[in-house]
Parts: sequence; structure tokens; C-alpha cells
Amino acid sequence: MIAVDSSIIIELLSDSPLAAACEQVLRDALAKGPVVVCDVVVAEVCSSLRDGDQSMQVLEDMGVIYSTVEQKSALRAGEMQRRYRSRGGARQRTVPDFIVGAHALLQCSGLITRDAGFFRDYFKGLKVIVPSAA
Repeated sequence: MIAVDSSIIIELLSDSPLAAACEQVLRDALAKGPVVVCDVVVAEVCSSLRDGDQSMQVLEDMGVIYSTVEQKSALRAGEMQRRYRSRGGARQRTVPDFIVGAHALLQCSGLITRDAGFFRDYFKGLKVIVPSAA
């Protein structure tokens, strides 16, 4: 099971130059097994769509399913947020970023995202998949 970050879904819904690369990475992941989004990603996608109440239908049409954040992931996210702040991290990173990472690390086998540096730094061992334009 592979998790997908909101940045990828938003790219797919736009006319971004990276949309085709995101679509290919998503297709590759779907061919291998389930692709999921957690609570945070659903909320972020909903906030970026004009018809936010249709977010789940858009995701389902892509073949992406919903995966609830488990308690262990929520706790890990809080621990990582605390570590981030103790390292002098700015308010740029908030708890939702850490929830996405912890969910992917503890409940999935990887994360499709555009933000590889952050997730590799804070979630050691997480397989990070980054689309790249050809």
C-alpha cells in the first residue's frame, strides 16, 4: 500500500508541467497495489477544489482510497513535530505534514510526494517516490 501526498493530487488536478509525471507515478503505484490518502490529504485536497465536497469522488475516480490515521501514527507525528521544533524548525512545518509522514511510514510501504527532503529527513526508512518531469 502506497500513500500519496496532497501535493501530487493537486498537481494532477492542475495543468502543471509536472502533472504528467505525477500521473505516471500514480499509475505505476496503482499497478502494484492500493494507493491511499490519509485524513490530512483529504482535507488539503478538499480545500483546494472549488467543489470540495466532491473530493472523495475525485480521489475514487483516480483509484485512490481513504486510509484512517491510526493512533500509533498520530503519536509518532507528535513526536516528530516536537523533534522538529527542538531542532529550531520554523512554523513552516505543522502537525499535518508530520501526520502524512507518520501515516506513510507506519501504515504504508511508501509515499508519493514532491517534498522528498523533508520526509527523508524526518521519517528515516520511509520509501519516498518523487515524480520528475522528463
